[in-house]
Amino acid sequence: MVQLIEWMEKRGINLSHSDYAVHIDLLSKVKGIASAENYFNNLLPPAKNHLTYGALLNCYCKSKMTEEALALFEKMSELNFASTSLNYNNIISLHMRLGKPEKAILLVQEMKEKNIQLDTFTYNILMQSYASLKDIEGVQRVLVEIETEGGDKCDWSTYSNLANIYVEAGLFEKAELALKEVEKKMKPRDLMAYHFLISLYAATSNLAEIKRVWCSFKSAFSKTNNMTYLVMLQALSRLDDFDGLKKYFEEWEAGCSIYDMRLANVMVSAYLRRDMVKEAELICQGAIDRGSAPNFRTLELFMDFFLKVRQIDLALRYMEAAVSKVKENEWLPRRERVSNFLEYFEKERDVDGAEEFCRLLKKVNCLDSVAYHLLLRVYVAAGKSEPEMHRRIEADEIKMSSEIEHLLETICPE
Repeated sequence: MVQLIEWMEKRGINLSHSDYAVHIDLLSKVKGIASAENYFNNLLPPAKNHLTYGALLNCYCKSKMTEEALALFEKMSELNFASTSLNYNNIISLHMRLGKPEKAILLVQEMKEKNIQLDTFTYNILMQSYASLKDIEGVQRVLVEIETEGGDKCDWSTYSNLANIYVEAGLFEKAELALKEVEKKMKPRDLMAYHFLISLYAATSNLAEIKRVWCSFKSAFSKTNNMTYLVMLQALSRLDDFDGLKKYFEEWEAGCSIYDMRLANVMVSAYLRRDMVKEAELICQGAIDRGSAPNFRTLELFMDFFLKVRQIDLALRYMEAAVSKVKENEWLPRRERVSNFLEYFEKERDVDGAEEFCRLLKKVNCLDSVAYHLLLRVYVAAGKSEPEMHRRIEADEIKMSSEIEHLLETICPE
């Protein structure tokens, strides 16, 4: 799409202001925010209108560029471009992502004072703002306001949002009452609503309702896609319904046209939780036979399992397999996983294993000060020295800390 618009511009084809706005959004996604800014700055004055300003604001908010977003929003206010629910929603969402729900609430109040109409998204995020402040009464006041407004502002997403808030607050009975409202508001063939119902009933641990909703879904749709099966399998896995999980996995596998490793991973995880390694490996082999292949998530599952059962050689083998697949930082080991590996090596006083693990970390640019700190602890636990450690730390451009300096005094005393 970016290339198409650029091709049109080069040939002098007139673009509408909405085309310019779309191009700004696409540029930020494909070439980065700087490219989008440069494009906006070079637009002719007539093209710098509420649409293009709004598109750039959206880019800033998604990238959490707070100062730029607020400055642009102020400029838009001066130009009378800011007074739309879309622009306010962007700024409100930014404050929520930054963990500032109280500012989001103040912005909604400002919208009301300026007679800017609140839409469904605004109301939903307002409910989330109160929920973030643990103000359930505030959430309920917003619901009453939405219901009073009526019309299309109060749809099934309002009640799914409410149900999720109740779940997070541990109010499961209220959550299930909200889910009943979802079913009343949704259309018979609203796929996304079914997904929310299954996931949220799983969150309330109501297996019977999950299976009822599944039957309702099957009555409404003649075919079931991979995503819906994934939602169902994740729900059953969450409730540890192993028999149901196997049943629906086998049903999916028998009828799927495109094999999706995400579904296989749910089954792999369930088998490994039960120490059923051979069965988990058979799932992977089945995926390979169907033209798919284990992905990073699959390797992580086996990695964590073998680390848990202290079969460290196998855990390292899966770590190495993951590292060998990485292209352009598409996967990085989680900090918790790194700590688990190195804490194991410390307990076992296994310097060689720790060094091998750090070699793998270095391949994916994850050998940082935290990893070095843990590596040094392994050396101390094993009572071994490493005269080259100072030089290695400097070569890897590791930021020194007091903890690292203290450990270095033991490992490589001058």
